[in-house]
Amino acid sequence: MSEAFDLVIRNGQVMTPGGLVEADIGISGGKIAAIGALADAPSADSLDAARLHVLPGVIDTQVHFREPGLEHKEDIAHGTKAAIKGGVTAIFEMPNTSPLTLDEATLKDKLDRAAATGWCDHAFFMGGNHENAHRLAELEKLPGCAGVKIFMGSSTGTLLAKDDEVIAAVLANGTRRVSVHAEDEDRLISRQNIATEAESVEAHPDWRDVESAVRATKRIVKLAREAGRRVHVLHISSADEMEILAKHKDLVTVEVTLNHLTMAAPECYEQLGAFAQMNPPVRDAQHRDGLWEAVRNGIVDVFGSDHAPHTIEEKERPYPSSPSGMPGVQTSLPLLLDHMNAGRLSLQRVVDLTSAGPQRIFGIAGKGRIAVGYDADFVLVDLAAKREITDDWIASKCGWTPFDGMNVTGWPIATVLRGAIMMRDDEVLGAPGGQPVRFVEAMGTT
Repeated sequence: MSEAFDLVIRNGQVMTPGGLVEADIGISGGKIAAIGALADAPSADSLDAARLHVLPGVIDTQVHFREPGLEHKEDIAHGTKAAIKGGVTAIFEMPNTSPLTLDEATLKDKLDRAAATGWCDHAFFMGGNHENAHRLAELEKLPGCAGVKIFMGSSTGTLLAKDDEVIAAVLANGTRRVSVHAEDEDRLISRQNIATEAESVEAHPDWRDVESAVRATKRIVKLAREAGRRVHVLHISSADEMEILAKHKDLVTVEVTLNHLTMAAPECYEQLGAFAQMNPPVRDAQHRDGLWEAVRNGIVDVFGSDHAPHTIEEKERPYPSSPSGMPGVQTSLPLLLDHMNAGRLSLQRVVDLTSAGPQRIFGIAGKGRIAVGYDADFVLVDLAAKREITDDWIASKCGWTPFDGMNVTGWPIATVLRGAIMMRDDEVLGAPGGQPVRFVEAMGTT
């Protein structure tokens, strides 16, 4: 080859769409230019991947970076730096921020801030409610928009869309897949006394019980079927919901989180208190086992972190005034690799659920696989590395993780974003350089 590559990743075990191969990867202009034996190829820079596996960069399709401009809250800079440290090269942020993402102006503000401070690539969901349902076919096609998100259960301000009429209006406007938080708000309200009278956060999965999730899941499936609209149901927490969703895979895709796959009640609440509190709740081991069965059976399409950090001070408030949510964008891949080493899933399934799956579900352009012409987004992992997850490793502004002190096998060693080495040996390198994620269904429409 006469022209030098910008970067060559050498000597790695590369996870390609055809399987694991020993190969080098040549990168030019932020894209994968060649895969093969490139030992003699000239390059401006090189990265030795000997004894490492080269995987597509993780695409985390559910994060909450909270409110901008507030000193104690998470922001794009800290959240995306945490992502890069965890091997995540693209994130989709949810719309329940301040202000809510319901229009062009708020989306543009987020994109501008991400362009200035974001360490990884990014997209932002547009909230769907009664105010903007009639405009969603237009809004979902905006550059940098990941699609539409509906909150059927408790959310921020007017973002809640609990009634079938509102949900049907959202589903009737647009064509892209709609993401859904499925908890039945009316049932949550009727059972609010369980939380207010509780003496402990252990009541959280009793208040937000399985039935509240099942009712909402049945409703969204029915409404999606009537509208002929694809939906993506987020953070499924119970085996009961998986039984329902398995019958509707032609229309519905499914996400689970590492929190629900790794923790179980009541032990997590006994050990962590409100630091294990999230919506929908972490449930008992029977439901956790049901989620793993759904992973094995192919019902689950994607993993998401549901990264939703709060400060230690906020989490130490007495329940139920303690907020729901845990940081997770940085710890998801180490936890997954540990589960893989424990025999719960294969490396190929890890890749499918963290990169190829998101690409399929959301129609991401040029990402999600290691193939010539795709973005040069990688995470290099040491499958045998034994590490301890600790609070002081966390880059999120909250500075804690519910998995502090947990020993895992498997660790991200380097993160490459469009050909730039952004993290190596737990050190974030260079400068923020994130760009908006592109989507096939929104290309050429604006």
